[in-house]
Amino acid sequence: MDFALSEEEYLIRDTARKLAADRIEPLAETLDRGEGREAFLSNLGLLAENGFMGLNVSPDHGGTGAGTVAFALAVEEIARACASTGVTVSVSNMVAEVIQAVGSDTQRETYLPRLTGGDYPAGAFCLTEAGAGSDPASMRTRAVADGDSYVLDGAKLYITSAEYAGIFVVWAVTDPDAPQGKGITCFLVEAGTPGLIIGKEEKKMGQTGSATNEVLFQNCRVPASAVMGKLNDGFRIAVGELAGGRIGVASLALGIARAAMERAKAFVKERRQFGRAIADMQGIQWMIADRETELEAARLLILQAAALKDQGKPFAREASMAKLFASEAAQRATYTALQLHGGAGYVQDYPLERHARDARITTIYEGTSEIQRLIIARETMKMV
Repeated sequence: MDFALSEEEYLIRDTARKLAADRIEPLAETLDRGEGREAFLSNLGLLAENGFMGLNVSPDHGGTGAGTVAFALAVEEIARACASTGVTVSVSNMVAEVIQAVGSDTQRETYLPRLTGGDYPAGAFCLTEAGAGSDPASMRTRAVADGDSYVLDGAKLYITSAEYAGIFVVWAVTDPDAPQGKGITCFLVEAGTPGLIIGKEEKKMGQTGSATNEVLFQNCRVPASAVMGKLNDGFRIAVGELAGGRIGVASLALGIARAAMERAKAFVKERRQFGRAIADMQGIQWMIADRETELEAARLLILQAAALKDQGKPFAREASMAKLFASEAAQRATYTALQLHGGAGYVQDYPLERHARDARITTIYEGTSEIQRLIIARETMKMV
């Protein structure tokens, strides 16, 4: 089996690494304090200019066309520098892929270049609701046909990048009498549309540089041309796109864990106790060995899922495995890294406490660890 990256994948990874070191990482601490929004948006524009907002989008629509493996590598490098930037890039790429996959020719030609080129700072994925998180088929947002338009009413919760997103992919019930999950349609709604209201920004434990908001739809009228894909086929679209998004979250978790462990390894080589560097102590070495082994396993699971997607093969089970394992490994890695710093890891002079907070959400969004286990079991049993 050939594990080598292509020349293009190496180039994208190395470019992401350089941009992350030069522009993204220096801003991470400022963003964590709730400051630096303008610089953050400037960095998003720079990433778009360098092709990172459409990594799996055709060059015909302004994308890079580099594929899912390149996307995973890029998100890992960006998240290693700043998780808030990493999640924005991941979600925006997911929005671009939805538009490419099921949008009309007009939708693709109109909106993809704006998203991939940076005219829109980000894209937003409006699926979750207060009563429909792990069970999105229970959503209550409605879209009612009215002549050549649809009127959307409802509320979406925990929407990444809502404050500065230029385009929103929105799911709403169009046939309330259909069996659960069968009467949902996907819509494309541009920022500034009357009736689309950005609600309060959530005060979060981590990834505080990325805005997360409630999004309200109050008599929000969109043309019938805003429908993406087939009417009442939106739930299938959501399930398919969430699988791809899990590769992004797994890569994000890996990047955060890498950052924490890199700092921990440097610290234990310098920290001396009992007359020697603590890196020379067997107990410390075993802690590092366990975490590094898990992170390498996570990387292989991510690349396997990404490669399957690029090959057009089923990848839902593998994506869930990668997301489950990488996000859980990131919890252990960030807390191990904090522990290796001792008391220094608990104070804000070091970024370990930030890495631990940033990693925590990765076991929750894009499907909790518990939901991933259900998907893995279900898909595995189909193979028996």
